[in-house]
Amino acid sequence: MNAKLAQRYHDDGMAVTPRPQLLVKLYERLLLDLRRASQAVALDQIEIAHQTLMHGQEIVYELSLALDDTQWDGGPGLRSIYDHLETRMIEANLRKSVEMIDECIAVVAPLVDAWQQALVITQQSRPAVIGATSA
Repeated sequence: MNAKLAQRYHDDGMAVTPRPQLLVKLYERLLLDLRRASQAVALDQIEIAHQTLMHGQEIVYELSLALDDTQWDGGPGLRSIYDHLETRMIEANLRKSVEMIDECIAVVAPLVDAWQQALVITQQSRPAVIGATSA
């Protein structure tokens, strides 16, 4: 499969992914980017570190754009976490600092777990519609 077809497959799949699942996927990818960047810096693979940190920053930016922090009490706190992550990831990229990247991982990993758990809870609380029959 060539790169364009693979990207189209990925893009189409993301386009039909329900919003809660998409949110979890974004967090999971952010964590993956941070882990890859940390490893790349440790191995002195500067370009890989730069690219993965830039991609991670794009994810944080999109998450921040999508956040309506007026809709729930935790919104402003989450906004401040996004702001902090963005700042630290920029600094980590400039300094190529494993410690700064690992600090971001320590912030993101519990968020990934929390969103994954929230997704499971919301999926369990929804009635099954597909395949349901009426009497």
